[in-house]
This record gives sequence, structure tokens and C-alpha cells, in this order.
Amino acid sequence: MRGFGDGLVSVLLPSYLLALGYSAVQVGAVVFGTLLGSAALTLWVGLASHRLGRKPVLLAAAALMFATGLGFGFARGFWAIFAVAVIGTLNPSAGDVSLFLPVEQASLAETVAASDLTAAFALYNVGGAFAGAFGALASGLPSALAPRLGWTLAGAQRSGFFIYSALAIVAAILYSSLSPAVEAEPLPAATRALARSRAIVIRLSMLFSLDSFAGGFTVQSLLALWLFKRFDMSVAAAGSFFFFAGLLGALSQFLSSSIAARVGRINTMVFTHLPANLFLILAGVMPNLHLAIVFLLLRALLSSMDVPARQSYVMAVVPPEERAAAAGVTNVPRSLASAFSPLPAGLMLDYSVFGWPLICAGSLKILYDILLLRQFRHVRPSDESN
Repeated sequence: MRGFGDGLVSVLLPSYLLALGYSAVQVGAVVFGTLLGSAALTLWVGLASHRLGRKPVLLAAAALMFATGLGFGFARGFWAIFAVAVIGTLNPSAGDVSLFLPVEQASLAETVAASDLTAAFALYNVGGAFAGAFGALASGLPSALAPRLGWTLAGAQRSGFFIYSALAIVAAILYSSLSPAVEAEPLPAATRALARSRAIVIRLSMLFSLDSFAGGFTVQSLLALWLFKRFDMSVAAAGSFFFFAGLLGALSQFLSSSIAARVGRINTMVFTHLPANLFLILAGVMPNLHLAIVFLLLRALLSSMDVPARQSYVMAVVPPEERAAAAGVTNVPRSLASAFSPLPAGLMLDYSVFGWPLICAGSLKILYDILLLRQFRHVRPSDESN
């Protein structure tokens, strides 16, 4: 449910804001707000969920998701929209960077053996990615229906945010059915959320922050904005592209667990990520839409294969009672660091429609891959020790 909603609004958001008369810089500022707010909430949730309980936190997050859709649907002024972006749960990315993520990851890891974590996370991510692809495809419907219903473009696209709120209700119903097995054993009051795994979690977080900063240049909303401005692509066509890109990314994650079982999680992360980033750079320099789409689809085929391996690696190298905190602390950079790149990306697109954001993202991500391999290729979880 959340994946469908994220896919829908991430493509609608830049077109909707442009229809309201906002500039590319203002679109970047709203994306910045969504990621910054998500980072703060994700950090707090990751550190506090062992005290609050995972199921109550997920239900509260679903309530905030409901309010976020209403806020975007009714707000008109820039600062009102920016405030909703900061406080709410809207996700402008093709991947999951929301406050739901650390709690869901820790809940899943609580009931899965370490040797099965990568496969479990692959299924978890594939479900969200498939739904997100269909959400992106549905993003073109409001624009197509607007003339028939006599609505303005902005008015039609506003309906997508109300659908987002409705999906939050369904998500809350599903969360309410979770069993007590998702809860961790309570920690003593004096126990720190991160103790034994603090050093490795901090090192991973520093590297993930570099990857996330790079990814912020090309979150789905900004990539859609680039396609709109560079090639005058329609929302419906962009939705179709993100649909196929999402399907490719989802299908590729099925291979992640089998590759990780053979070569290890770190090698899987790096050697699937490197060519994906080269394809991203090539897409940014292509002279026409068709070639750009080809390289973006090639990138989509490989760029998500590292996700299950990364998530299961973090869960496998920390003790069970610290998993929620570790997931929160390592996922915060996916919002916090990436929050600082949409503004410069928006400035780039205001002054030039060339693919500078894509080139910056791909180059920085290649640096991340190299550093990750050098620092962690010999740090193996217990199930990889042989």
C-alpha cells in the first residue's frame, strides 16, 4: 500500500508543483523538506522503538501518512506545502526512505534466521517495488482525466494526494494485524540502544551518507523533473517509464540473495552498483530521449540489487536487540544526506537542462562503491564466515 502511494506521488509531485507555478528550485526545496523531515523522524523512531513498541510506532506513522496526504491536497502556498513536506511522510524517491523503514526492517529480522535475511529482504523490497511501479504508472491518470472532467491539471493531480491518504488507512489496518512476534525483548532502562555494534554502525552510516547524498540528485521526483524539462516528457509517459524501471528493479532483487550467497553481501552490493552508476552518467549526456531512457532502464536493472544485501548485512552484523536502532541510524543518511542535494540539483536544472545532476550522482556513487569495498570486504557476518 505504501509503495503504491509513494510511486504515485513521487511522479505527481514535480508536475503538480510546476502546475502551481513553482520553479525547479522550489521543487527541489520541497523535496529537501520531505527528506530532511523523514531523516529526523527515522532517527528518533530507530532509537526509541525498542521502548515504544514496533506495532504502535507503525500505526502512528500510518496516521501521519494520512495527515500528509490531506496536507498536500489542501495546501496552496509554498511555505504551507514546505511545512507539510518537513513534518509528513511523503517519499519523493523510488526507494523507501521513510520512517516506516527501520521499524519494518527490524520487525522482519526479528522472525527470520540470519542465513535467510537477504532472501526475506528481497521479497520485502520486491513487493514494495512492484507496487511502486504500478503507482508510477497510475500517476498519468489524473492528467488524462482532467479534460474529460473539466478540471485543471493541478486540480486533477491533487486527487493523487487524497488517494495517498486513503492508502494510509489500508496500511494501518494491515499493521494492526501484526503478531507480537515482531516485538524485540525489552531492554533494561539503562541500556543504550546501540552498544556492542556502535563502531561498525557509525562506519556504515558514514559511507551510506555519501551514497545517499549522491542519490539525492536523482530521487524519482527530481529525475521526473529532469525528464519534463530536458525532453518535454509528459506525466503519462514519465509514469510509464517509471513503471517499467520499477519492474526491472523489482525483478532484479530476486537475484540478490542467490548472488550474495555465492560472493557475499558486500561484493553483491558493489559489483552490481558500479555498472548501474556508469549507466546513470551515460544517461545524463545522451542527446535524445530514447537513448537516455535506454541507459536509465539499464541502470534500473542493476541499481536495486544492492538493497536487500545492504539491509540484511546491517541486520546480520549487529545483535538482535540493537537491530531497530542500527536500522534507524544507518537509514537516516538515506534521508538526511540526500536532503542536501535536491537544492543544488534544482539550481542546476533552473540554469541548464543538461544532465548535470545525473553525472554528479553517478560519480559520487562510484566513489562510495570503491570505499565500501575497501573498508568492509573482510568484515563478514557469521553466516558468511565459511
